[in-house]
Amino acid sequence: MEQAVAVPAPVADDSPETESRFSNSFLRLKKFLMRRTGEAIVDYGMIEDGDVVMVCVSGGKDSFTLLSLLLELRERAPIDFRVVAMNLDQKQPGFPDHVLPAYFESIGVEYKIVTENTYKIVKDKIPEGKTTCSLCSRLRRGIIYRTAKEVGATKIALGHHRDDMIETLFLNMFFGGKMKSMPPKLVSDDRQNVVIRPLAYCSEKDIERFARGMEYPIIPCNLCGSQENAQRKQIKAMLRDWDSRFPGRIVSIATAMKNVVPSHLADGKLFDFLNVSRGTEVEQGDIVFDAPELPTVAEDAQAIPIGIWRS
Repeated sequence: MEQAVAVPAPVADDSPETESRFSNSFLRLKKFLMRRTGEAIVDYGMIEDGDVVMVCVSGGKDSFTLLSLLLELRERAPIDFRVVAMNLDQKQPGFPDHVLPAYFESIGVEYKIVTENTYKIVKDKIPEGKTTCSLCSRLRRGIIYRTAKEVGATKIALGHHRDDMIETLFLNMFFGGKMKSMPPKLVSDDRQNVVIRPLAYCSEKDIERFARGMEYPIIPCNLCGSQENAQRKQIKAMLRDWDSRFPGRIVSIATAMKNVVPSHLADGKLFDFLNVSRGTEVEQGDIVFDAPELPTVAEDAQAIPIGIWRS
């Protein structure tokens, strides 16, 4: 089996310039994103032999990138799985409904376009000036779950990336009083669908750069006229500021989400604090006043190379 090798993460370029998809730097970025995606799939058992993976494609950079990477990985994987692209046309004014079918046909992927006028429902139910995102999201989720059954999907793949997951963590901490985020893999409330997020280890900056190079036919996300959630916007700005001023902090937060120590938090449902005694065994003992052990290895030194997908 190919051994994991510490490789420095590619430095995301903030420049709006588009680099050629055939340049060496772009090919390195593509290889890096494929490896990160393959690592997340393996770590969480996201895709199994015989799966039908329905990829939800909105027309944004993240879902386009997810579809491209999964199609590439399918060709290299030692397992067999189907990929079906799905788009929900919510009949938003100005939505270019010809773009995605043309793109899907150009790359030869199986696809399904679902047309539901959720835009009208949201506008009828939500007063002018109020946030429409919550109702829109619930309606969209129900349609996606229904469509997954119709196409025989065993997994629903969403394009949320590492930064989305971190933003959600802080949103819940700051405004919801919970330590909760987007999990890389979860089962729906009705237990009829398994949702996966294969881009869980990929940064938004790298995805932005990759999408520019691929020259996807991006569809703007502001067609509904609603503004981005103000709280999420604040969190995104905070994290981007941290990322620029304190390199490595975002990586550390992402790593922390995989290294939870219940005995050193305060949730009595996760750890039995009531019955703690001198004989209680805990994972790390009383080290609350010790200096934290900071990681010294490269960001992705433990990454599982994409070669593991080969026979």
